[in-house]
Amino acid sequence: MTIPSPDRTADVLHPVRAELLRAAHADADALLARTGRQAATLLDDARAEARAILDEARRQGEADGSDAARDLLVRARREARSRTLAARREAYEGLRREAAERVGRLRRTDGYAALRAGLEHRARVLLGAAAEVSEHADGGVVARAPGRRIDLSLTALADRALDRMGGEVRSLWEP
Repeated sequence: MTIPSPDRTADVLHPVRAELLRAAHADADALLARTGRQAATLLDDARAEARAILDEARRQGEADGSDAARDLLVRARREARSRTLAARREAYEGLRREAAERVGRLRRTDGYAALRAGLEHRARVLLGAAAEVSEHADGGVVARAPGRRIDLSLTALADRALDRMGGEVRSLWEP
């Protein structure tokens, strides 16, 4: 069996990659919009609660003196920051879970066999023809060669796509 050159492999996988990118962008756009709304709601709630905490801290400060008020304000700001960070983390984890679920649905499509074959072929191009390739429980493949391993599971591919989006994803929860 002749192994196609990496350029030929890239040409063969181009339609698969293009469709995956198109579907991923469409899914990501919808998911980003929904997650943006959810993140905005969480942030609005956290800000409202932070304002309430700050208002209470101010009232307490007026009653207890400026030193005590300063301590309460510091704690209130820390609490507000902690809640904001927790809301951001929750929004990101929700986005990550949703992306993994959506990409996992590819396993139930007619094109999954071709996608899996393309991923297996890519793994062999990267690790060599003798690489041991196996199905990942979440879909996609994992391949091993002596001293090397490559994860082309659907979940890992979705995670990498989110990582590549970097600042775009962070913009969901930035004010």
